[in-house]
Amino acid sequence: MLDIFLLSLVSAANATLLAAVTVMLFLPSPKRLLLGYLVGALLTSLTIGFLIVFVVHDASSASTARNTVSPSIDIAFGAILLLVAYVLSSGRDQRLKERRKAKKGKAGEEAEKAPSKVEQLLGRGSARVTFALGVVLTLPGVSYLAALHDLQELGYGTVGEILVIIGFNAMLLILLEVPLVGYFLAPERTVVEVQRFRAWLTRSGRGMAIVGAAALGALLIARGLIGYFT
Repeated sequence: MLDIFLLSLVSAANATLLAAVTVMLFLPSPKRLLLGYLVGALLTSLTIGFLIVFVVHDASSASTARNTVSPSIDIAFGAILLLVAYVLSSGRDQRLKERRKAKKGKAGEEAEKAPSKVEQLLGRGSARVTFALGVVLTLPGVSYLAALHDLQELGYGTVGEILVIIGFNAMLLILLEVPLVGYFLAPERTVVEVQRFRAWLTRSGRGMAIVGAAALGALLIARGLIGYFT
């Protein structure tokens, strides 16, 4: 269960979601926009989670190779997380961005300064648009898939699995939920705090992501190796 909680923290560090929230807070009727995005995101994320756990898992539960497949999945997810940690720590992603910027030249710099397509869509100020963006942009990442795999191994039963999936998604979208609640209680302070948190995440987010991905990757690989020999 601790693994699932740690994976939910990694999933919650979503720069795209934070950027979308920041844009929506400065548009007219931010509560409607945030709520629309939240409903769309939950629709996608919960549906995928339930399908994987209750359809895909049930269809494969009779497989005699399960004891071999489970450790393999742990090792595969762990390797992906370690690769993510390596790429972030080496700065390869930053160098790739710089090379792309250099190739594009001045026109590329101006294009980067211009609002992205997502920001342009959010700028329409429509709850229907934010709902659609929530559906499209909330696709399962490695951490979510790894957490669903862990959940299948715990044997909590149907009710327990449903509650864990709902709890994971509550953590997954906490960057959206907290401002939404805050906007109902203290709208002006919420805008300021979101901007402050975004600045802090820009400074410290990379280091946190490296540590989190490396720790979880090592944990999953160790568990997978233990599974092979037990």
